Amino acid sequence: MRALTWQGTGKVAVETVPDPKIQEPTDAIVRITSTAICGSDLHLYDVLGMYLDAGDVLGHEPMGIVEEVGAEVTHIKPGDRVVIPFNISCGHCWMCSRGLYAQCETTQVKEQGKGASLFGYTKLYGQVPGGQAEYLRVPQAQFGPIKVPDGHPDERYLFLSDVLTTSWQAVQFADLEPGGTVLVTGLGPIGQMTARIARHLGAGRVLAVDNVRERITMAERHGIEVLNFDSIDDIPAAVLDMTGGRGADSVIEAVGMEAHGTPFQSAAMKAAGMLPDPLARKATETFGVDRMGALRTAFASVRRGGTVSIVGVYGGEADPFPMMDLFDKGVTLRMGQAHVKRWVDDIMPLLTGDDDPLGVDDLVTHRPSLEEAPHAYEIFKKKEDGCVKVVLKP
Repeated sequence: MRALTWQGTGKVAVETVPDPKIQEPTDAIVRITSTAICGSDLHLYDVLGMYLDAGDVLGHEPMGIVEEVGAEVTHIKPGDRVVIPFNISCGHCWMCSRGLYAQCETTQVKEQGKGASLFGYTKLYGQVPGGQAEYLRVPQAQFGPIKVPDGHPDERYLFLSDVLTTSWQAVQFADLEPGGTVLVTGLGPIGQMTARIARHLGAGRVLAVDNVRERITMAERHGIEVLNFDSIDDIPAAVLDMTGGRGADSVIEAVGMEAHGTPFQSAAMKAAGMLPDPLARKATETFGVDRMGALRTAFASVRRGGTVSIVGVYGGEADPFPMMDLFDKGVTLRMGQAHVKRWVDDIMPLLTGDDDPLGVDDLVTHRPSLEEAPHAYEIFKKKEDGCVKVVLKP
């Protein structure tokens, strides 16, 4: 089969690799019909190569048609249309029984001290071949795959794999108050959907921060008030002014480690990625190589007694938090990988009808073939050609 493989920092290639096969009775094989590029894939592309091997298949936002199932997989069958959650969870362990699917004890990568295995996401998370490919082996398929109906294009359901469920959790973790003010930092795909979900779930006002014209225009189509940090020098001060000096009730940090930060932090990220793998891993795990600009904006913009929900992905030890200010303000912090299947029942009814209350149909800007994936990574990384969200078509 053909698959998108990591080949080195800033380099991916579509190659012919062995077809996946059933290895366990809980496996399934899915023929991929759509598979998205995620912002966190850019972390692998640019920074986290020390945890990858050349030839690793990337991608964790796939859906397709079931081709084959193992003997213990009974809730799906060949011919079913399914979405695959990005985290691999068993559904029956202690963590899963509490809805903490991203911490599944069956698939935890204990040797790395990490939570549930993820598709296409480095040795830290199990080095499981990903879904930017023609076919995907799905472990724990007795639980994971989400069966979806026919009648809508893939993109209506594809984002249950990550974007929709991650965004829904981000809003749930933000302690949204009906009629309250929510600030979202970053208007990439997660920020876009987080802002729309916050409005859908009752926020009175949704503010967002970004500087990319296409992202701003898309958000404004959905009633989001955008603060452009190219033209506003002090975003927290602007938020305070817009909220009568109080600050946002909830802030959702949807950027992560690719945020605009200090020149030192930017250089540190690039330098860490260029070191030999053992040294690079040590540097990433020990030193403050994450960029903190978005987090600092979030912390300064939230009101006293408010909540900051961190959904942006951070890959290393970040600089020290402003703990004195956070403590003084009584801020609640919540964060973590999305527990995908915990939220599916809440979201699915919003996708199956003829209406589109979350605006899911207005997110994808590019639909290249799998063979065009290397170019798609470049324009997504550089925010060129109006690129907001890419869905590859194998």
